[in-house]
Amino acid sequence: MEVHLEAGKESKPSSTSADLQGDSSLQVEISDAVSERDKVKFTVQTKSCVPHFSRPEFSVVRHHEEFIWLHNAYVENAEYAGLILCPSLEQIPPAPPRPDFEASREKLQKLGEGDSSITREEFAKMKEELEAEYLAIFKKTVAMHEVFLQRLAAHPTLRRDHNFFVFLEYSQDLSVRGKNRKELLGGFLRNIVKSADEALITGMSGLKEVDDFFEHERTFLLEYHTRIRDACLRADQVMHSHKCVADDYIPISAALSSLGTQEVNQLKTSFLKLAELFERLRKLEGRVASDEDLKLSDMLRYYVRDSQAAKDLLYRRLRALADYENANKALDKARTRNREVRSAERHQQLCCQRFERLSDSAKQELVDFRCRRVSSFRKNLTELAELELKHAKASTLLLRNTLVILKGEP
Repeated sequence: MEVHLEAGKESKPSSTSADLQGDSSLQVEISDAVSERDKVKFTVQTKSCVPHFSRPEFSVVRHHEEFIWLHNAYVENAEYAGLILCPSLEQIPPAPPRPDFEASREKLQKLGEGDSSITREEFAKMKEELEAEYLAIFKKTVAMHEVFLQRLAAHPTLRRDHNFFVFLEYSQDLSVRGKNRKELLGGFLRNIVKSADEALITGMSGLKEVDDFFEHERTFLLEYHTRIRDACLRADQVMHSHKCVADDYIPISAALSSLGTQEVNQLKTSFLKLAELFERLRKLEGRVASDEDLKLSDMLRYYVRDSQAAKDLLYRRLRALADYENANKALDKARTRNREVRSAERHQQLCCQRFERLSDSAKQELVDFRCRRVSSFRKNLTELAELELKHAKASTLLLRNTLVILKGEP
C-alpha cells in the first residue's frame, strides 16, 4: 500500500503537548510525505532569514535513516553532555520512531486473501477500518518526525549546529546507512558496560552523592520510570480492548442488517435500526481508541523515553564525579611521590570543571523536566477527559434515540 499525505489536506496530530514557541527566523515543517512498501519519504520545507542559508525558502526529501543520523550527530557531541537527551525546547529531542506499518499491511493482506465466513458487507467495513488504522499510524509517524525537527529549530543553540544545516539544505541524498551487526553488537555491549559501570559507581566503589538535590532526583526517577512504563503498557491494553470491541460490532451489525432484509413489517425496521446502532457504536469505539492512543498512550511513551534520558543524565554526572574523585586521588599520589604533579593538577582541574558544569546544567534540566511533566500531564489528561465525556454523551444519546424508535414512541 502507498499512502500520500500533504500538509493542509490532513491534520497531523502531535504526540506531545509542548508548545514550540521560539525565534521565527527558522521555520521547518514536513509539507509532504509518501509511504512506500519499505520506506517513507518526507519532504522537509524550510523558511529562514538566517544568513547561513543561500535561499530564504527551500525543501529536501529525507528518509527515516537520515533523521536518525541527525539525532545521533547531536547525541554524540560532547558539548551537549550536560543536557537531558530527550524531548523539550531546551533539550535534544528523541529520534523519531521507525515507521512501522507491517501489522496493518498484514491485516489488509489477509483480508484480501478472502474468508468465506464473512459477508461482503463485513469485508467492506473491516477493510475501511484497517485502511483508517494504517492512515492514522502514517499521520502520527509524520507528526513525530516533524516535531523532532521543530524542536531543534526552536532551540537557540542546537539550531546553529552544522549537521542541522546540512540536513535542511543539502539537496542530495546524505548517503547515511543503518548500523551493521558489528555496530549494533557494539552498542549492545556498551549498554551492558554502562549498566555495570553505573552499579559499580553507586555500589562497590562507595561513591556517595554530594548533593541532596541529585540524590532525591535519582530516587524519584528510578521509581517514576518504572511506574510510567507500567502505565504505558496498561494504557496500550485498554486502547487495544476498545479496538477489539469496535471490530466485534462489525459482524453483529452485518447479521442484524441481513435479518432486516429477510424480515417484514415491524421486525424489519427494528433489525435495520439495531444494525445502524451497532455501526455507529463501532465508529464511536474507534474514536475512543484513537483519542486514548494520542492523548494517553503516546504521552506515556514519550515520558518513558524522557525519564530514561533524565536517568542517563544523572549517570553521566556520576561518571564525571567518579572521574573527579579519581583525579583527586591521582593528584595526592603524585604529590606524595613528587612526580608529574603539574600534569595531575591540570587533569584534576579539568575534571573539576567538567563536573561542576555538568552539575549546573543538570540541575536546571531536572527542574525544567519536573515543571514540563506536570504541565503536559495536566493538559493531556484534561483533553482526554473532555473527549471521553463527549463520546460517552454521544453514545448515551444514540442508545436513547434507538430505544425511543424501537418502542414506537413519537
